[in-house]
Amino acid sequence: MGDAGIRLLAAAGLLALSSAAAGAAERKPWATLADCRYVPHSNNDGDSFHVRCGADAFVLRLYFVDAPETSLTYGERTREQAEHFDATLDDTLKAGARARAFVRDALRGPFVVVTRKASAPGRARDPRYYGMVQVGGKGLDEILVIEGLARAKGVAASVPGGEKSRAHAGRLQLLEDQARQQRKGLWAASPRAAK
Repeated sequence: MGDAGIRLLAAAGLLALSSAAAGAAERKPWATLADCRYVPHSNNDGDSFHVRCGADAFVLRLYFVDAPETSLTYGERTREQAEHFDATLDDTLKAGARARAFVRDALRGPFVVVTRKASAPGRARDPRYYGMVQVGGKGLDEILVIEGLARAKGVAASVPGGEKSRAHAGRLQLLEDQARQQRKGLWAASPRAAK
């Protein structure tokens, strides 16, 4: 079995592990929140950030992806991310800062959030929910992976419109493989990325 097959099996295993957490979210209906705005905050990063959708303000945690951390607050997680990308801790933290800036810039205008408002644990004091973001007709999770600023990992859910979580995660894994081969984002720091 090749590297791509192993990564697809790993993605499937991660989905199985996250299914219990996503199970409660599956029971809630999807809500589409239009005209959402990015809210600057010191705790924002590439996969978790403050948003305002009308009168509703909360922290959004993206389904399906894990962007590099921006500090060593969660040192073990940052080390695990560095290992995944075959990068140094310093390069990983720099990529985390790039992911945060990329998301801030990508979300300068209004965007759409699709969420079940399933609680996402984290350090934020504000409510924190899992969700997906559509900007310019594209999923932010996909954009981050394509740019090499996130990996295909995290809590998954069946996607609105009928796409199964396994299919979506598999597609993200293929996009991650392409980003690795093209040495995009944090993959540029990896000596083994193009192999």
